[in-house]
Amino acid sequence: MGFFSKIKNIFSKQEEVKKDIEIKNIEVTEEEKNEIEETELYVDGLSKSRDSFVSKLSLLGIKYTKISDEFYDELEEILITADIGVNTVMDFVDRLKDRVKKENITDFEYLKEVIVDELFMIYVGSDILSSKLNIKDGEINVMLFVGVNGVGKTTSIAKIANKLKNDGKKVMVVAGDTFRAGAVNQLKEWADRLNVTFYGDDRTDPSAVIYDGLLKAKEEKFDVVLVDTAGRLQNKVNLMKELEKMNKVINDLVGGCAETLLVIDATTGQNGISQAKSFKEITNITGIVLTKLDGTAKGGIVLAIKELVDIPVKFVGLGERETDLIPFDIEKYIYGLFKEL
Repeated sequence: MGFFSKIKNIFSKQEEVKKDIEIKNIEVTEEEKNEIEETELYVDGLSKSRDSFVSKLSLLGIKYTKISDEFYDELEEILITADIGVNTVMDFVDRLKDRVKKENITDFEYLKEVIVDELFMIYVGSDILSSKLNIKDGEINVMLFVGVNGVGKTTSIAKIANKLKNDGKKVMVVAGDTFRAGAVNQLKEWADRLNVTFYGDDRTDPSAVIYDGLLKAKEEKFDVVLVDTAGRLQNKVNLMKELEKMNKVINDLVGGCAETLLVIDATTGQNGISQAKSFKEITNITGIVLTKLDGTAKGGIVLAIKELVDIPVKFVGLGERETDLIPFDIEKYIYGLFKEL
């Protein structure tokens, strides 16, 4: 049994439990309930990608009576349309051809499972990737958020702050984006709404704001400090200098960042990959926050990010609510993307 068959069995059983909860009113633990809700978010949030991708993949089995060069050409097109990336797709199809030849695969139903298993391997490979945030007890954990304007950075900070607060952490958000008009007020409004501590003022030097915010965090023993930054990438030299100064302040006060998270809008597709490459050149990115994944039919961008920039996706946005930005889970992602295969 392949990987996809195994996770399909696991999550199919989970759906049966959900029905039992609704029909028979059985009781489950809070953890089990959260797992079911997260899986539903992936299934619902990836519906656009699934409708586009799986339907085309299924049609290949009807269109071609045998696995031919024409079949592989069309498969390449489908995968590229899903925004997995041209080079990634070419390597993937080469690996698939080798496996089909070695195992003498002729059954298309089995081949579909092999395709999903091989796509899973793009993300996992030989690495052990963790979507968990690097948070240590008993110290201040600073998380620096970077990304261009319009990707949902400030909203993502607020949603992650809300999650951490609900997990029992003492959370502060710091308005380090002193460049964009309204950014400070936007973050403050979110902080007030979510009842987490806000630090920011009208100074134009973000490092000075961060310095004073961290002093307050140390005095009042905060667990996590989430820092917003300006969304500029046009002038890499200036941005690099600004981030270097911020990192020096953070390093001097608390020993460095626990995480530097790059926020990318999934609907921008390959442009988001370009942003990841550019930011990786100027600072140490430890994870990706992928917003608006529910708003695109190109859900394959998750695989492209891993293959092309080798940075783990830590959170994905699958809706508008505060609870719809959730930790990335490769198994739930694969299930949500290929559930109907």
